[in-house]
Amino acid sequence: MWLYLVILLDDASTSYCHYRPHPQSLSQSGGRKSLMPIDTLKNGIRFGMKENLMIQFVYPERPLPEEYNEVVESIDHSKIKLVNATTPNPSFPKEGSKDADVLVVNEWDTLPQKAEVPIVIRTSKDDFFARYKEIFTLLANAPRVNISFTDVEAFTEADFETYKNVLAEIGKEVERLFVKGKTPQLNLLTDRMMLTQMNNCGAGDTTITLAPNGKFYVCPAFYYEDEKDCIGDLEHGLDVKNKQLYKLEYAPICRHCDAYQCHRCIWLNRKLTLEVNTPSREQCVIAHLERNASRELLANIRKHGTFMPDTEIKEIDYLDPFDKREEW
Repeated sequence: MWLYLVILLDDASTSYCHYRPHPQSLSQSGGRKSLMPIDTLKNGIRFGMKENLMIQFVYPERPLPEEYNEVVESIDHSKIKLVNATTPNPSFPKEGSKDADVLVVNEWDTLPQKAEVPIVIRTSKDDFFARYKEIFTLLANAPRVNISFTDVEAFTEADFETYKNVLAEIGKEVERLFVKGKTPQLNLLTDRMMLTQMNNCGAGDTTITLAPNGKFYVCPAFYYEDEKDCIGDLEHGLDVKNKQLYKLEYAPICRHCDAYQCHRCIWLNRKLTLEVNTPSREQCVIAHLERNASRELLANIRKHGTFMPDTEIKEIDYLDPFDKREEW
């Protein structure tokens, strides 16, 4: 059942996930750097209204013409915008992103110290390992922080060990904030404590994307990777081949897993395993390191008093559920 419609307002709309926009989209001349035609935007909104979908607009860094803003404001929606890269260490978002519902950080030097809306930090693993302590202030001064790795496929066994240690260090800070009466939200650690079932991306199942060319895609990553890889258009509607494969019950590994916070990225699945419903080892190990760190964090917070007494994250002896396939 479709619930969300993501509308890319421009070929250079910011990425808020693992994928990178097409290189030509970011060029200063020619290429794909262009706005969605205004009629396409209106028809996309009309489609969302007919299907009763929640609309999420993804903005480019450059400002939109005023007529686009008027059309956007004609419907209930949320805005995803980039923290402006020209302002080092902003305490608050710049004028162009002040009305965002989600702010995206693509460069660590633009990381705000506080925010009134959720922050998504897109980062390489090496940058994260080197600069993770820079999120500590933000954890105490933002409603939510999400980390999205741009190079999941590059994680090595040594990186897994480093990630485990980094999560433990972040966990100490989150514990300290909880003790002080704050309630930090960090997707890597606190989500798993709150969830009782899978809460994944939903691309191709509950969420679809409308690109500037007027065609639908499983998610923005599919558009930027190959414009021909569409699942319909505004004129003819949706045409999703093998739609069941995007559902959890048809995911042979994920349906047995309790790393409920895992993003379960459909695009990375296909990129790394050639199957949309089968994650790579890198995704699974990363998710289980987070799961185990959440378990440890939960136990540590409980040392200071009663906390979520009905929640249990059981101990496991594996990091990749594929290793347990014979027990299924």
